[in-house]
Amino acid sequence: MTASTANDQRFREFKMPDVGEGLTEAEILKWYVAVGDTVSDGQVVCEVETAKAAVELPIPFDGVVHELRFGEGVTVDVGTAIISVDTQPGAGPAEPAAPAEPAAAPAAEPEPEPQGRQAVLVGYGAAPSSTKRRARKAQPAPVQQHMAAAIQAEMNGHAAPAAPAPAPVAPAAPVETAGRPLAKPPVRKLAKDLGVDLATVVPTGTDGIVTREDVHAAVAARTAPAPVTEEPAAPAAPAPALPSAPAVPADLAARETRIPVKGVRKATAQAMVASAFTAPHVTEFVTVDVTRTMKLVQQLKTDPDMAGLRVNPLLLVAKALLVAIKRNPDVNASWDEANQEIVRKDYVNLGIAAATPRGLIVPNIKDAGAKTLPQLSAALGELISTAREGKTSPADMSGGTVTITNVGVFGVDTGTPILNPGESAILAFGAVKLQPWVHKGKVKPRQVTTLALSFDHRLVDGELGSKVLADVAAVLENPKRLITWG
Repeated sequence: MTASTANDQRFREFKMPDVGEGLTEAEILKWYVAVGDTVSDGQVVCEVETAKAAVELPIPFDGVVHELRFGEGVTVDVGTAIISVDTQPGAGPAEPAAPAEPAAAPAAEPEPEPQGRQAVLVGYGAAPSSTKRRARKAQPAPVQQHMAAAIQAEMNGHAAPAAPAPAPVAPAAPVETAGRPLAKPPVRKLAKDLGVDLATVVPTGTDGIVTREDVHAAVAARTAPAPVTEEPAAPAAPAPALPSAPAVPADLAARETRIPVKGVRKATAQAMVASAFTAPHVTEFVTVDVTRTMKLVQQLKTDPDMAGLRVNPLLLVAKALLVAIKRNPDVNASWDEANQEIVRKDYVNLGIAAATPRGLIVPNIKDAGAKTLPQLSAALGELISTAREGKTSPADMSGGTVTITNVGVFGVDTGTPILNPGESAILAFGAVKLQPWVHKGKVKPRQVTTLALSFDHRLVDGELGSKVLADVAAVLENPKRLITWG
């Protein structure tokens, strides 16, 4: 057994897994271990943030931490080793690896082993054995002699001799550029988002792979002002002086803060743009007297069947929406662009928009329509607390069908919410305020709120959307309908 093989068996690497559905990268938020710490199978070693959520990663073997490959705040591609563990800490120092065999061609200089990250995704990239470089082309002898003579002449204070005519050299074979440019999936996505054609990017990575830096350099070159070439011009009459643009104060940059867009915020921004410019949005509004619903909330808080559960107006709004969907099932659907079909769903995965320190996320309650009010309350409470702690899993944020966004907690009356991608409707629940309202023929102070329902007009026409919104309002105005309609 060679020293290299022994080291490979002793030191095991833990690679960044795909913790979501086809995610290609994740940012290391926090390390829970350091070099020299003992770890065991199943122990959480770090927390990472993907485009969907923050996730804790357990290590699958025992040993002592030998190396942390990346620091906190670094975005790492899926399939890249992030930590190395010594599984035989009592075996003494690691054996040195066997020296590499000398290169076959004497004219070629040995290339150093590439450092840093290698493969990015499992199954992507060239195999290590195929990573070869051509030998450095030797200079013709006359050129070398001329260079030496020129240096000697300059040292002696004489003029350098004229360079000899170069010997004819056969033209080099053209480099194959017709194929697809080599780039990792995250780099391809970055180029697509920035509108960069990879075929126009000059690669600097190993074996001609386009890197993130190459893409950003292409963007910078594209946006940089073109150099002005001075050319002699015929004399002309002087043009009238134009007022120059006001100069930007030099201290403005010091008063600006640039925040990198990544993780959940980046995913949310991309999803909202895709939704807004894919699904034709329609938003309808209704203002409703919810005095009876607010009284029911207070009664439920003292009900023994709801003891220990979260009871608030959002719970009854959620239940009202579920009743409205049950009465109008066609609203609970999605659009299949590839097959040009409307997919109606007989289950409701109710999404609840939640603001977190890392950005807005929309976890959903699976099969919410089949839950009783206490079960719905328990699921809603768990969903919100998990989101605030930043522990929402990617599975909890996939498969949603409709969403509620509670803008009223911020004192906002209503808004025009954007659909969560792939969903048919989203209901905005505004602030509940005491307002003058005509009740039983008299103007009285009543608890009033405004609801806004946005829906995908490919799936939901105006009549269906209006019926759903009217049913939600009717239940909140008279919550007894939860029994008669539910």
